[in-house]
Amino acid sequence: YDGKCVFCRIARREEPGTVLLPCEDEDLVCFRDIKPGAPHHYLVVPVKHMGNCKTLKTEHIPLVKRMMEVGKAVLQRNNFSDLNDVRMGFHWPPFCSIAHLHLHVLAPASQLGFLSRIYYRINSYWFIT
Repeated sequence: YDGKCVFCRIARREEPGTVLLPCEDEDLVCFRDIKPGAPHHYLVVPVKHMGNCKTLKTEHIPLVKRMMEVGKAVLQRNNFSDLNDVRMGFHWPPFCSIAHLHLHVLAPASQLGFLSRIYYRINSYWFIT
């Protein structure tokens, strides 16, 4: 736990302004992005503090898969069912504003605005899927 990390505080329910969405995985939390890039824009975050996506190793593959499953489940609970029109990924440092691992879940990807299409561009220098 890093008390200076806003995502650690959110995960521990210490940020009253952030509503956590139902999540079946006790090691993860999910909430809406404060600057949504799509009609549905959620962040899936490990409760345990982890560095950004550059710190991921092979042993983290199951964690990333669980993060993606939580993202899909949250979309479906929020009446979005076209899982072919979803963008999920991580901002690559130095292009991430919070140094705590977080998966962006955006849908429908087909409705991303001009700037969001750039900011969340698939496998760009700054956003990896």
